[in-house]
Amino acid sequence: MRREEYHVRGQAEPISHYTDAVRAGELLFVSGCLPVDGEGGLVGGGDVVEQARRVFHNIGEVLRAAGAGFGDVVKLTVFLTDVGDRSSIIPVRREAFGEARPASTLVEVSALALEGALIEVEAVALVPSESGRRP
Repeated sequence: MRREEYHVRGQAEPISHYTDAVRAGELLFVSGCLPVDGEGGLVGGGDVVEQARRVFHNIGEVLRAAGAGFGDVVKLTVFLTDVGDRSSIIPVRREAFGEARPASTLVEVSALALEGALIEVEAVALVPSESGRRP
């Protein structure tokens, strides 16, 4: 089985010892994405909707770098500092995923690795080899 690490151009440098994503065979594991710009600055201030838009933008960039898209995501884990924000981010998720509906887990946490971040999302996607690609 092949293992490949992805560090995606335009994404902020990881804040610890990890990479943006790792592909193992046909599975792509996308590290938790925070609402940051390419320099690592917080985007969206205290607005969870704007932060969610940036998080899903960042996930989309990582997926594209690996030859995948939101329709390939099979599992999503969402971390919120306030579970009450769930209803606010649902429309943002729908914008990103369209009709695709991955398995999903939502967890409320006391804090995230970046001060001021209200949301972090990680994903697992199925990325078939070129020979096994869907038409």
